[in-house]
Amino acid sequence: MAVIQRWEKERNRWVASLAPTALFHRLFDHIPGVYFFAKNRQGHLMFASEGLRQRYSMQDEFEILGMTDFDLNPGSMAQAYVDDDDQLLQGKAQTIERIELWWDRQGMPDWFLVTKLPVHDRQGEIQGVMGLLRRPDEEERRLPVFQTVAQAVEVIRRDFAKPLLIDEVAVSCGQSLRQLQRRFQAAFGITPQEFLLKTRVLAAAKLLESTSRSVAEIAKDCGFTDQSAFTQHFRKRTGLTPTSYRQRKRLP
Repeated sequence: MAVIQRWEKERNRWVASLAPTALFHRLFDHIPGVYFFAKNRQGHLMFASEGLRQRYSMQDEFEILGMTDFDLNPGSMAQAYVDDDDQLLQGKAQTIERIELWWDRQGMPDWFLVTKLPVHDRQGEIQGVMGLLRRPDEEERRLPVFQTVAQAVEVIRRDFAKPLLIDEVAVSCGQSLRQLQRRFQAAFGITPQEFLLKTRVLAAAKLLESTSRSVAEIAKDCGFTDQSAFTQHFRKRTGLTPTSYRQRKRLP
């Protein structure tokens, strides 16, 4: 027991002597498909691995330093992340593991496995949240929760710009509408209808940021029936109109 305590003290002394930039988070820059982040209690990013930064088109770690989920993601997605963080910050959960909608490299929503833990200071007080994101491997994709909705997800991601009806998606996947809705809720915490709308809104948000195309053109290309419907759904999920969102993202 005395030997263990001695090495615990030695470990603590050694860690305390290290420069913050030399800590182990840098390893995640070299693990393909795994993304690391750490945030303080206020939700500001303190660390983000290289792969995570690249998904937000940021090459330098100081570009993302201090940003929040709301700076980086549409409001509805950001709020879901913050709600999870609050469970950890308040001590209501020790670990959070879930399937979460997130960006893929094409700027479309896809599922990732997310693990989050609280970050403690030397007095044991919770001072933030750290987490890992990774794509599910082939074995995990064979789990029932994935198999029951995987085909529907792919249909929605592929055909979201078309006049897509969820009951037709369910039939094409060999499920009833009720079955698909229940299984989607279990996997993502949202209905397939909401997943379709989120997919359209996220695709539109990327076009608003990266192109100069008109709002009406973007609405049509992302599957909305008209510009009015697009504005209504976009504002509900981001808190901004498409025009305001574009202006905000282009501010220096």
